[in-house]
Amino acid sequence: MKTPRRARRVSAAVAGLVAASLALSGCLYAMIPESTGPASTASPEPDTEGVAADLLPFYGQELDWADCGDGLECTTVTAPLDWAEPSAGEIELSVIRSRATGGEAIGSLLTNPGGPGASGVGLIRDSLEFAVGEPLREQFDVIGFDPRGVGESTAVRCFDAPEMDAYLFDIPENERGTDAWADELRERHAGFAEACDDNSDGIIPFITTENSARDMDLLRAVLGDRELHYLGYSYGTFLGATYAKLFPEKVGRLVLDGAVDPAISSLDVDVVQGVGFESALRAYMADCLEGSDCPFRGTVDDAMADLGTLLASVDRDPLPAADGRMLGADSLMTGIVAALYSQESWPYLSLALESALEGDPETAFLLADFYFNRESGAYLDNQTEAFRTYNCMDYPNEATPDQLAAARDRLADEAPTVAPYWFGVNPCTDWPYPPTGVREPIAAEGAAPIVVVGTTNDPATPYEWSVSLAEQLASGVLVTREGEGHTGYNKGSDCVDSAVETYLLEGTVPEDGLTCG
Repeated sequence: MKTPRRARRVSAAVAGLVAASLALSGCLYAMIPESTGPASTASPEPDTEGVAADLLPFYGQELDWADCGDGLECTTVTAPLDWAEPSAGEIELSVIRSRATGGEAIGSLLTNPGGPGASGVGLIRDSLEFAVGEPLREQFDVIGFDPRGVGESTAVRCFDAPEMDAYLFDIPENERGTDAWADELRERHAGFAEACDDNSDGIIPFITTENSARDMDLLRAVLGDRELHYLGYSYGTFLGATYAKLFPEKVGRLVLDGAVDPAISSLDVDVVQGVGFESALRAYMADCLEGSDCPFRGTVDDAMADLGTLLASVDRDPLPAADGRMLGADSLMTGIVAALYSQESWPYLSLALESALEGDPETAFLLADFYFNRESGAYLDNQTEAFRTYNCMDYPNEATPDQLAAARDRLADEAPTVAPYWFGVNPCTDWPYPPTGVREPIAAEGAAPIVVVGTTNDPATPYEWSVSLAEQLASGVLVTREGEGHTGYNKGSDCVDSAVETYLLEGTVPEDGLTCG
């Protein structure tokens, strides 16, 4: 049993992690005009100009908004299941709106928190002040939506909670790295894929980023906007860039924060992220070793070696938790990754690692549960199912044995601590439908300026991806935040916040290459 003091510390860790991971609030921009009264409640006419006849029933629909608490309004939008065959079926998109607080709105500002699979409705409903800074809330109708397959929209369904627990947390029976271990993992992934197909009412082949980008244009139109204004984080940058590729003439003011490189393969994504999290771990260790509460001693190399020993230890002898789960190296690594998304979460990582060194897995499991949005044995959304579906449909599975071997060698060389636990078996190998996505540069010729924000030691979307996307986009403008953690806007840099908000509010394009502390 944990002592009451430890229990309080663990609860504080979870609350703090939630706050830190959603720390997107900004400071007031000085040039905002005074409020001119409440926002208009009139519903603008849908934008149906140039829309094909078979899409007019969708683009011409009028929205029925309802009060959904805390001053927010909610509605659903009907979209084609298959944009290539609009008569083949329909899906529903869940949408939430926070009306501009400062008077008549500039227009709608669509947002996406990433994932793929994170709920945009949940972000606005639960954390509006973290989603966008106050200046944007004053002058935009801020829109959150659950992309197709996600959350409260027509959603992918796979496992119930006990099945998901077994899938995510059960310790493999066979030794890591053996053929039997690989076969065991592949069987698990195949069972998950089969369940997704069986339980999702035929929507799986249509859960793609391209279809979701087309849904965004539908949302733009039914909201009455002639152009799309958009703030996308993480995977949301790929969604936004895909929109710009499909509809460059409809691009308004787009900000893509924490970019995904649309031109690289899934294998390259895995490798670069592994190197990124190793770098973030080293930065965490350097900071940890300067404090008195660090569970490690010596140099950063010493501490990383000790962490490697801890991972190997729980891989060999998993730690039992009170709920019956066993903490192995994979779950511990998940908890580590969850805490590395934000520098403000580093103290909670220290607590988790200290506890694990003492044989207590509870805090590490709390971090892993936060990563999977699991609480008290229940999964609060379907982000894991949606994440897998989008990735398996978006990324061609084309890696050769030689490429896999080269990737493992690079990880072993550049990320030796995470490498043993980073690669398993490709979970998309037995996916029931072939991927339809392509990996290629996106130029979006003819689009208005698109601002790309990158953070120099972002582990989840490494800085090199933001540089690459800004270079690919014909109108790309790069803003750099020097620092730690995932994404750059509303992370404490007045310079970044001012650049983003001035662009979205006034259309003033930041200097390309602007670097902010």
